[in-house]
Amino acid sequence: MNASMMMINSMSVSPDMPSSSPFQSQSISTPTSSPPSTSLPLRTIPGSYGWPLLGPISDRLDYFWFQGPETFFRKRIEKHKSTVFRTNIPPTWPLFLNVNPNVIAVLDCKSFAHLFDMEIVEKKNILVGDFMPSVKFTGGLRVSAYLDTSEPKHAQLKGFAMDTLKRSSKLWVSEVVSSLDTLFDTVEKELSEKNSISYMVPLQKCVFNFLSKSIVGADPKADAEIAENGFSMLDKWLALQIVPTVSINILQPLEEIFLHSFAYPFALVSGDYSKLHNFVEKEGKEVVQRGQDEFGLTKEEAIHNLLFILGFNAFGGFSIFVPKLINAIASDTTGLQAKLRSEVKERCGTSALTFESVKSLELVQSVVYETLRLNPPVPLQFARARKDFQLSSYDSVYDIKKGELLCGYQPLVMRDSKVFDDAESFKAERFMGKKGSELLSYLYWSNGPQTGTPNDMNKQCAGKDYVTLVACLIVAYVFQRYESITGNSSSITAVEKAK
Repeated sequence: MNASMMMINSMSVSPDMPSSSPFQSQSISTPTSSPPSTSLPLRTIPGSYGWPLLGPISDRLDYFWFQGPETFFRKRIEKHKSTVFRTNIPPTWPLFLNVNPNVIAVLDCKSFAHLFDMEIVEKKNILVGDFMPSVKFTGGLRVSAYLDTSEPKHAQLKGFAMDTLKRSSKLWVSEVVSSLDTLFDTVEKELSEKNSISYMVPLQKCVFNFLSKSIVGADPKADAEIAENGFSMLDKWLALQIVPTVSINILQPLEEIFLHSFAYPFALVSGDYSKLHNFVEKEGKEVVQRGQDEFGLTKEEAIHNLLFILGFNAFGGFSIFVPKLINAIASDTTGLQAKLRSEVKERCGTSALTFESVKSLELVQSVVYETLRLNPPVPLQFARARKDFQLSSYDSVYDIKKGELLCGYQPLVMRDSKVFDDAESFKAERFMGKKGSELLSYLYWSNGPQTGTPNDMNKQCAGKDYVTLVACLIVAYVFQRYESITGNSSSITAVEKAK
């Protein structure tokens, strides 16, 4: 099993970072679960969960094998003539006896928005649906991502994460640029010897390096084994947690038998996790100590939450998103690169890049947002009804009962034709101008809308703006260094140095 490739097909979440929103120039109200219009008819939720055991297994085989996730949801929308319906989501019986696969799918922007209204839904232990990996993967602790906002520890841990990343914000640009220098020096060296090179390993080393320094305050070079293999240790640790819920496109039925039928034990990565734990404890001791002194955390709570943010949130998210961003640019044949290069040269020149300078790059930002729209790092979002409430789509109202699990498949939601013109197409300039700014209210890649404000009372990615800033920084860097770049989401075939 190639853990790096599994990462590209897996789901992840983005890191907890400061709550400021550097790209927002105006406040746009967020669609929420306000009382549904009385003009909409009350409708019984269509679909069913099928016979016990047989229904979930049938849906699992469709989801992973016969249809794939996107077709799975599209066919059911067509069948039920509704973007809201009942179905089952893997993992399922027979070996996942403690997992209830029953969900209510919400697949348009209006119904999907209910997933982020913390007055009516909760997020306890539903990061990947009703399935939760063993807490052994996180030191025996339920880390912040699995806590609901009603749990007191959530505010402590999110506050710790946001403070940590705010304090480290001055390091981000220099560490990203330094790591990108190493990445593209490697790319150029290998391209001088080959016609095409895979950049996934050097990219993940790049991402691991700048995230370790920026989040944990720890330089991987302080530990030779971590410097060389830390990224692959995180790959394997993350992959074993989520493998029952994702498809990695290997030969069926082998994938179903060996990857989706049971949870893999922590023992397979316990040695690597222990090394990562020791690395954070020793090299990130200042951050860990601040978690204890200023946020009332135990030493182990600080370490394991830092590791989760570093590995599951940040490293996992960037490992999925950056190749999609590179692919959107490097495979384009419409002249987008010339426009991006022109904007970067005009507004940044050859000066050292800063977060302030990339904020002026409107086209670059729009390309980043459009990539997030079509390829959200987190394909699935979940929420459990905190109480009975009524959920509205565009044409109907549905009764939701307390305890029912809602599931939204973001790649389809973000193609809602009632919100996005020509929704299936990549439109580089979609998020530019006043109309483009308004569309940010419906860009939900970060466990909430891009116009939302992360805080300890919601579950939105506190680092959503830093993620987009880093992505913009990467694009600007590429077009300061190159006239053009050719490739896809896994390989680069040519680069032309800047003139």
